[in-house]
Amino acid sequence: MATPVTTRRAFPFLRIAIALQTLTIFLQAVSSGLLMTSSYGETLHSAGARVMYGASMLYVLAAVLAWKPGGGSPRPVLYASGFLVLASLQVAVGIAHLPSVHLPLGVLMFGLSLLALARR
Repeated sequence: MATPVTTRRAFPFLRIAIALQTLTIFLQAVSSGLLMTSSYGETLHSAGARVMYGASMLYVLAAVLAWKPGGGSPRPVLYASGFLVLASLQVAVGIAHLPSVHLPLGVLMFGLSLLALARR
């Protein structure tokens, strides 16, 4: 059985995917501020949402590749799938213009993604 340190080193793609997801969520917070203060903020935030959603899908792919063919734990697949559900919910409430849900959910997602990155 692989040690946790060996497992972490064996799947750098998973760590990169989590880091990318964390970065895109952070950039969404920045573009959210621009959304409220500039004319181009809406376009930037909308494009960022697509990139963030793609990063969440990449995280799922990386988790599956680390688990199935790589022999890792299935736990990251559950975490990644949970993030994809949260990202889907975030997109839906953003389109519905529900900032009272959208903003706190974004903060929660950033915190959870940062935690997942720190644990990898």
